[in-house]
Amino acid sequence: MSIAISAVIITRNAGSSFEKTLASLVDFDEVVVYDNGSTDDTLTIAERYPNVRLFQGEFFGFGPTKRHAVSLARHDWVLSLDADEQPTPALIESLRSWDCHPEHDAAAQIHRKNLLLGKEVRHSGWGQDWLVRLFNRRFCNFNDAMVHESVQAGENSQVVRVGGAIMHDAVTDLSQFLEKVNRYSSIRAENSRRPLAPALIVAKSLFAFFRTYILRLGFLDGWRGLVIAFSNANGVFWKYMKAYALHQAP
Repeated sequence: MSIAISAVIITRNAGSSFEKTLASLVDFDEVVVYDNGSTDDTLTIAERYPNVRLFQGEFFGFGPTKRHAVSLARHDWVLSLDADEQPTPALIESLRSWDCHPEHDAAAQIHRKNLLLGKEVRHSGWGQDWLVRLFNRRFCNFNDAMVHESVQAGENSQVVRVGGAIMHDAVTDLSQFLEKVNRYSSIRAENSRRPLAPALIVAKSLFAFFRTYILRLGFLDGWRGLVIAFSNANGVFWKYMKAYALHQAP
């Protein structure tokens, strides 16, 4: 019996991980894939699965784009996933017993386990990652954040935790850190209203490293924690420096 919940995913050049993700969702009644201009084999992979409904369109920022993708689903109950995430069998069993009545005003936090080159990162700000990913779109939906979007629960929505987890292949190649820093910093810079002075940018970047590696115990994750700390500092630097450069340009 298929699960009467729509899995919703936005994609762009996700071919390296997408087969694994869609294979984990074969028990779902529908998988909505909203693609933003892939040039690799993402679309070909999506077309192999009969429960996938494929759409193509523009990218409006992460929050608005995910809201649009959610609107394309046939079911009001939505499980939001990224193209490099897979629900565990335990989570799928939890979803089979979930109350999917359209008037059920609730949302569920799911434990996401983040992997860096195949190993779970337990600290560095990547551990204890509980996210609202299952929700009734009649009462809950994504906010309008361009980056680091999240699901905003309704005023009266009950938020609970469910068993199982989402496995997140966050990084399979270290170059992905550089790609994400470049893409995310550009999006945030374009939406920045007030640039910071270079000295303050450097200070914020150094604190980002200190927070990740020391305060969030990144040193306990070995070299992985060091890489994450440097990436976070790099992201902060380029986010603010790109905004500064945009405001300085003639």
